[in-house]
Parts: sequence; C-alpha cells; structure tokens
Amino acid sequence: MELNEQIKKYRTEMNISQEELAEKIYVTRQSVSNWENGKTYPDIHSILLLSSLFGISLDQLVKGDIEIMKEEIKKEEIAKMNRYGKTYALMLIATAVSAVPLFMWLGVWAFIPWGIILAISLYFAFKVEKVKKDNDVQTYKEIVAFSEGKLLDDIQKQREIGKRPYQKILLVIGSAVVTFAVCVLIGFLMHFFLD
Repeated sequence: MELNEQIKKYRTEMNISQEELAEKIYVTRQSVSNWENGKTYPDIHSILLLSSLFGISLDQLVKGDIEIMKEEIKKEEIAKMNRYGKTYALMLIATAVSAVPLFMWLGVWAFIPWGIILAISLYFAFKVEKVKKDNDVQTYKEIVAFSEGKLLDDIQKQREIGKRPYQKILLVIGSAVVTFAVCVLIGFLMHFFLD
C-alpha cells in the first residue's frame, strides 16, 4: 500500500478529518490533502508524528514507499549539487574577472569587495564538497554519473576509488599553482598602484 493510502486509511480509522489531523501534526489541511492525493510526501518530522499519532511503526506507515522516498531524496541531492555547482562556477568567474577592475578602480580598498566575492565562492565550494562527501562521489566520473542521476556499477566504483588519491594530489598541486598566480597578480597590482 502506498504512503498516501496509508495516511488516508489510518486517518479514517481514527475518524478524524484532514483538518483535525493537520492540527495534531502541525501542518496545514492542504498538506494533508496533498499527501493523501499523492501529490507530495510528508517530511521526516511529519512522518514521525504520523507514526506516533496512528500508533504504528515507521515501517508499517511507509511500507512500499521506501524506494520512492529514496529516489526523491536522491533527486533533491542531485538538484542541490547542480545548483551549488552552478553558483560556485559563476562566483569563481566573478572572483577572477573582478580582481583587476576592482584594484584599478578602488586601489587597496578593492580587497573588501573582492574578498566578499571570494568568500561567497568558497562558501559554495564547501557546499558542493559537502554534497559530494554525503553521497560518496569524488572522482570526475562519479560526479558526472551522480549529476545525471545514474549509479556506477561495483567494478567501476572500485576503479574510481583507486583514482581518488591521485586526484587529490593533482587538486593540491592545482590549488597551489592558482594560489601562487593570484598572489603574484595581487603583488603586481599593489606594486603598480602604490608606486
């Protein structure tokens, strides 16, 4: 039985209306209606409250919908990673492109807006890394497969796990080169504008 049918079944067995159920679990009547019609799924907090209110286990309540819920969570994670990734890319481009114009226009004061742009870029970089870590995707192939909603088979997954240390070394070297280039650029700009 699907979750929407379960909610409706237990609500009618308790002989309460959608509005009464909504009041008991702190949501709107429209939310309960959407759950019962299969338009949306309740969040985990609401599922726990429903389980407690109906006096049944979580397993009994969501039986049959676990795979659907896992798929929904995966879709949310993919959307989150894609959204964070796009924002990070835009902010990284803005960081690189804005450095010279800001320093030419504001001089030493350019560190403030440029630093803010850089901080926002780093924030979204950390958000992307958190999603990657939560979903155990690190190599390029794993990231691409994840962002397309696919899974690698076990053999491919083991090969990608073997590549991770090498990619980390390349990441460290690449980061060092970029940091060096940015420092040289900032030093050049400061020398140019302060002389």
